[in-house]
Amino acid sequence: MLFICFYICSHRNLRVGSTFVTMIPGGQSLVSSPPVFSHDGKKLLVCTGCTISIFSTSTGMKITELEGGHTDRVTSVVVVPVAVPSSKFISYCWTSSIDGTICYWDFSVPELIKKVKVQLPIHSMVIPNISCTPIGSSEKTYNLYAFISVEDLTISADENKAFRGQIQIYNLTKSQRVRGLLAETRKPQLLSVSKNGEFLGVTNKRKLDIWKIPSDDFRIDEIKKIKLHHTKKLTAFAFHPKLRMVAGGDVTGRILIWIGFGRRKFSGDSQATDKKMNLTDEEKPGVRNNDDADSCSTWHWHPSEIKFLSFSSDGAYLYSGGKEGVIVVWQVDTGKKKFKPRLGSPLLYFTESPDPSLSCVTCADNHIHLLKMPTMEITKSIAGIKLPFSYPVGHKGLCTQVAYDETAGLIAVLTEDYCVQFFSLFDNHEVSQVQVCKRNFQPVDDVTLYVALVSVSLDGSLMGTVDVKIPEDGLGGLVSLKFWKRGSRIAEYSLSTVVYEPHSDAEISSLAFRPGHCMATTSSFGGDFKVWIHNSDIKLNDQLHQRTGWRCQSVGSYKGRPMTAAAFSADGSVLAIGAECVVTLWDPDSNVLVAVIGDTHSPITSLSFIGNSEYLASLTGGSTPQLAVLSTSKLRLSWSYKLVAEALSSSRDTSQFAVLVLLNSQDEVDVKENGVILLFDVEDPVPVATWMVKKAKGGSLAFVPANPSFDEIKAIDGEKPSLLVYVNGDHEYIIFDPHNMDNRIGKSSQTSQIALEETGMFGYASIYGDLSNLNPKQDQVPEITFPPSERPWETIFNGSSHVLPPLTKLCSTFLASLIEKKPSMNER
Repeated sequence: MLFICFYICSHRNLRVGSTFVTMIPGGQSLVSSPPVFSHDGKKLLVCTGCTISIFSTSTGMKITELEGGHTDRVTSVVVVPVAVPSSKFISYCWTSSIDGTICYWDFSVPELIKKVKVQLPIHSMVIPNISCTPIGSSEKTYNLYAFISVEDLTISADENKAFRGQIQIYNLTKSQRVRGLLAETRKPQLLSVSKNGEFLGVTNKRKLDIWKIPSDDFRIDEIKKIKLHHTKKLTAFAFHPKLRMVAGGDVTGRILIWIGFGRRKFSGDSQATDKKMNLTDEEKPGVRNNDDADSCSTWHWHPSEIKFLSFSSDGAYLYSGGKEGVIVVWQVDTGKKKFKPRLGSPLLYFTESPDPSLSCVTCADNHIHLLKMPTMEITKSIAGIKLPFSYPVGHKGLCTQVAYDETAGLIAVLTEDYCVQFFSLFDNHEVSQVQVCKRNFQPVDDVTLYVALVSVSLDGSLMGTVDVKIPEDGLGGLVSLKFWKRGSRIAEYSLSTVVYEPHSDAEISSLAFRPGHCMATTSSFGGDFKVWIHNSDIKLNDQLHQRTGWRCQSVGSYKGRPMTAAAFSADGSVLAIGAECVVTLWDPDSNVLVAVIGDTHSPITSLSFIGNSEYLASLTGGSTPQLAVLSTSKLRLSWSYKLVAEALSSSRDTSQFAVLVLLNSQDEVDVKENGVILLFDVEDPVPVATWMVKKAKGGSLAFVPANPSFDEIKAIDGEKPSLLVYVNGDHEYIIFDPHNMDNRIGKSSQTSQIALEETGMFGYASIYGDLSNLNPKQDQVPEITFPPSERPWETIFNGSSHVLPPLTKLCSTFLASLIEKKPSMNER
């Protein structure tokens, strides 16, 4: 039995003994940390798990990624500025990670240049004096200092009022830490620095801590600090790019503007300090606790917590955003505002580009929108896989957030804004979105409508969805079953039929399509299941009547028991319905009960026929969870395990199936974090292979056909076997070959999606083209073709410059032409 441990990250090679396990990762979050623009604004650097993905701002396509430097989530990116236009082709950046390292990259290559080990998880990093020493500058260079917010893991999180967060300083030039701590916090905080690197700030509950950072070499005790107080918890802040002004946002949606902060302590003028100490509250309007600021004003529009604040590059405007999904643009001088509404998701970050006509906003639904300024028109969107969302209380067990179009290699993800997102597993990008409910989504509203189920037919031509309107005070509830038909393009669906209340007032427990037929079945907790068929054009009395759409062909039930799961056999001849604790087998055409199998102690939650075999696998939940394999020919239990299973999937071309199992069911924390994938041969209860995984709670499995571009997959009986996809509870996924012990598969085709304008050559190569790859060890040098002449030195350099051979090839011929040739004996 092969035992392998999987951690979803960007690692494509894991060593197990002497074997390398290669996987394709995908579905990484694009919104875990703020993105950063390159110094010319043509690229956007995004933290994606353990890597940094680089996108073109003109096309929104992924160019390349920085990988191999970090082993855990990347938390910060700091781009090194350039001083002169001649340095525009140089692109360097610093990154930090939870793995406790700081890396220095050349992201134009890309290449890892340097790594600094901190040994503590880094949650945030800024480099204040990086703007003082840009690349290409002739001014004096200083040591580069990184201010990092780290987590001290030696302090228990259970300790009352424990300070696990620390702000440390590292000398990146010398790769060593500066002694002492700048500050301690209850937990690691997000650091922010002013544009000129003069001020550093962090939110500390109801206070804003600000330090003035010297530009030259310094000691920690030389750094001065002030505090600005507020009555509510602060959640975001930003420094003005030119004035001594700072804006802070709180949990209630208010924005505070402090003007002239730090004039007493940061000025260094003792006489001015004494005068300022005697100012009254009337002389410092809005300032609390005699804080070191001239005034403080308050703006209020947001109804909930402020997520970001950002000043424009000229300081004339302040951008704010939060849960309501609206960007508010404040005029700093007057306080007047305008809006960019309907972004469809809570907002997290706002990032300005060195190009004043470009900015980006990061949304909580794993999307980054590139904005044309100042109109804030969305020009491009970088779409990741939609993240999981919470269902209303009492409805979570009735929902399925993902389905698979196995033929096309797509995953269908239900979204909070009433859509189904189709996401390419192999290319790691969004293909399309289908709007299930025609209704505007407001993130701040209470949930009154949600999409509960989605199912896609085996060939991807049909899709079914179930949306539920929650009743208010017991009235107004509605369940809608919708059938969709695919158009000419993959993952583009149009609505075919809507069925209101398909099972009266009962919730739908499952939805499945019959392979090779326009037939589907739905089961309900109300005690019945229905078989639906699609009508085509009907010809009556030599006239063609248009009666297309889906209708109910038959209804079935078994002793009034709740119908909890449904599945068709591979050839579609048998329909299996889970009737609470037993499995009933039906003829889908005649709706005749064929047999009843099994008798579990808990309700059945999932059914799946194993390939073309006679076996059927079932999962049960509740207090006595079980995995059972049933024989449909012998009508009895073949074998079973008592385990807590989250998902089940069977291969279409083999007699194997995979089960996602939750570990340590007695410990709720471990259940959410750890799981195991078991691969079984249907006739053998001993697993063929086992893979440990993270974040198994809410995860799913699927077998998908191998991508034709993966040449490294070993063929079985002349055909490439299916690959196994594991999607964790955060919708991150990995694709691997469960049949190959080496598990080597090719790299995802997404890396070839390079924006055309980003593949241009620079420097000498941009003018004359690439030099040939010379090998000095070669015995023979290709001849240079030109017409022979009695005076060869006059023709050697004739011709267009762009076709001129390199000088290394011309040298020997040129020198030979200058040497007078000695006549031979025959010529005398």
